[in-house]
Formats: sequence, C-alpha cells, structure tokens
Amino acid sequence: MKLSLDQVEHVAQLARLALSDREKELFRAQLSSILDHAERLQELDTEDIPLTASVLPLSNVMREDAIGASLSQEDALANAPDVEDGFFRVPVVLEGEE
Repeated sequence: MKLSLDQVEHVAQLARLALSDREKELFRAQLSSILDHAERLQELDTEDIPLTASVLPLSNVMREDAIGASLSQEDALANAPDVEDGFFRVPVVLEGEE
C-alpha cells in the first residue's frame, strides 16, 4: 500500500510534527513498507491457531515471606527535612486540604 504525501502530511499534522520535504518522502516510503508487511500478515490463515495471550508459559515466582532487619523509625526519619509526631511531614498536595 503506497501512501501519498497528503496522507503523510495528515499523519504528521495529527502527531504535531513539522516535517521537511525530504522527511515526508522518507516517512512515506517507510510507512508504506510497514503497511505492506501488515497487509501480507492479513493473508495468513489463522483459523486453526488458538488465541494466545502470551507466547511464554505463565508461572509465578513466589518466595516465602521472611521477616528481616529493617530501619528503626529513628533511622528512617534521621535525614527527613521535616518530621512531625514520628512521621514524615510533607507539603499539602491537593488544594483546600490540610
């Protein structure tokens, strides 16, 4: 499927791209080639092929939950720029809330 320069300009406008004449011609050729490949894929008979969500087998990698050493509250707050009642104090993010 060979795209016209008008079609390339339309796509460029939708993508808000300013293209030179050389770039328009380059992208016309590249996009036409991509569409040709997609068109060839449409010719494949996929009737007997089951639907596939993933080409890899599904498996979960799980580990046992294990309690380990962690920071104390004092160590976690040691370098905080602002602390209040043992918690990080951060600026208000949503207006109207405090």
